[in-house]
Amino acid sequence: MRAGVIVFPGSNCDRDGQVALEKLTGRDVRMIWHQETELPPLDLIFLPGGFSYGDYLRCGAIAARSPVMQAVAAAAKRGVAVMGVCNGFQLMTEAGLLPGALIRNASLKYVCRPVDLSPGEADSIYTKGYAAGQVLKIPVAHHDGNYRADPETLAMLEGDGRVAFRYANGDNPNGSENDIAGVYDASRRVLGMMPHPERAIEPALGSADGWPLFESILESLG
Repeated sequence: MRAGVIVFPGSNCDRDGQVALEKLTGRDVRMIWHQETELPPLDLIFLPGGFSYGDYLRCGAIAARSPVMQAVAAAAKRGVAVMGVCNGFQLMTEAGLLPGALIRNASLKYVCRPVDLSPGEADSIYTKGYAAGQVLKIPVAHHDGNYRADPETLAMLEGDGRVAFRYANGDNPNGSENDIAGVYDASRRVLGMMPHPERAIEPALGSADGWPLFESILESLG
């Protein structure tokens, strides 16, 4: 499986993504600067967390207009898997790859801790390794993770099985509607999520509950 990590000014989880993907595949991961206009052949594009462009304007708003994002959007249309975590999720909504928006946490505070998380009802290339109703411990680290969408969009996401992950056991750290922690595009090959599975890939990190997600990707994309 060929994977690439897009790096923006202010990214700080690009190395976490690189480490997880190289551990998974045993291959070098391409680190791609945001000013690139073309992508190498890839099976998975990873948009990392952090504070791209210092989160000025809105989180991810400037990064969403980086030259590389046109190539990312074109790859997604061709069926290339795209995964965005935290700031990566925020910029995916800003770029129109995913519906909805991420706004300030309901507490108005930065939240950094493990949360209870469950996969959505529909299987995808990201969730094959999880059982229905399974509760995971995955860390969050964000100030703007409160997922919002209009009623029609929420109904569409729920009806089409496009809620990828939900905060479980009432452990919603940001006030997201319907406890939504991650969503898919219509193909379920484009995923955005606020929790950080790349920071939960082995027990030494406090949890290995993120590792089955990466194993699912490898099983699906080879």
